[in-house]
Amino acid sequence: MASVIRAIFGYLFLILMVRVVGRRPGKQITPFEFILIFFLGGLTLTGMVGDEVSLSSAFCQIIAVACCHYAIVWLRTKSSRVARLLDGTPLLLLEQGQYRERTMQQMRVQNADLMAMARDQGMKTIEEIGTAVLERNGEISLIAKEK
Repeated sequence: MASVIRAIFGYLFLILMVRVVGRRPGKQITPFEFILIFFLGGLTLTGMVGDEVSLSSAFCQIIAVACCHYAIVWLRTKSSRVARLLDGTPLLLLEQGQYRERTMQQMRVQNADLMAMARDQGMKTIEEIGTAVLERNGEISLIAKEK
């Protein structure tokens, strides 16, 4: 039973750490999917080579984390406040040619990151960018200025 409690605590702690660290680590997958994939793999490995060399203990830990994950996903769908808390909201990085310096510093995004994304989309200068948004999943969306 102690291993199940440790598994749930570890999962919740990792969710907190991903929110504190920021949105940059996982570009295509959500932070929850990122945690779930690696944490469950780690639990499986721990069950195989850890102090408790019990396959049933590993299965209990994995089931506990899966249930915890399901509960959090269910809470996110039922409450927009919980969804905002766990996923965040899109953030403006650039608007009308002006960088939002404070937001960029907090999210650890540099001007060069925006320009790299702009070049990927065929924009050569900052004047061509109307708005830059850091999406909830860590992607940067660029909207060209209207001509």
